[in-house]
Amino acid sequence: MHATRQRLLDAGLPMLLKHGYNDLGIQALLEATGTPKGSFYHHFRDKEAFALEVIDQYMRMVHEGLDACLGDESLAPLDRVRRFFETTQEKYRTEGYMGCLLGGLGQELSGVSDVFRRKIDWCFAEIADRIARCLEAARQRGDLPADSDVRKLATLLIDCWEGAALRSRLRRDPAPLGAMLDFYFRSAVGASAA
Repeated sequence: MHATRQRLLDAGLPMLLKHGYNDLGIQALLEATGTPKGSFYHHFRDKEAFALEVIDQYMRMVHEGLDACLGDESLAPLDRVRRFFETTQEKYRTEGYMGCLLGGLGQELSGVSDVFRRKIDWCFAEIADRIARCLEAARQRGDLPADSDVRKLATLLIDCWEGAALRSRLRRDPAPLGAMLDFYFRSAVGASAA
């Protein structure tokens, strides 16, 4: 990939997390990366196309995290799922609890842009699918009841996580994330495993 294009995408991720889509100024992005204005439009049709590519880059990182955690067969499947979210929580900490790019952009744009609403919904569905497959492995092992709906459990986990990520961002505090994970694995998963 072209170095200028990658530099813009790399800078765009933290800027979108911090400022959101509407407050992300292209000029500020150009200044932060030392990029001439013409170079931006050489690589991206417009701000929307740029933000959609930042989401794609974010999803590549999410999938790398899912691969690392969910693929660790030295852990039980439920521990792998929890590890993914704990690793994500640590990433949020290093970023100052800015939260999830998908959640932030989804809240900002889903009511005004079908393009972003569909894209972000698809991203969440992809994550839920990966988690559901790991929960299915837990079900197969007997760690979840045989009649568990792993798709619903995965979707519930993402929904709860996104709410906790918003609260964590508002407070600049990890407590909502940890409390949500404890509650989910004790109540939603623990109760169904009991």
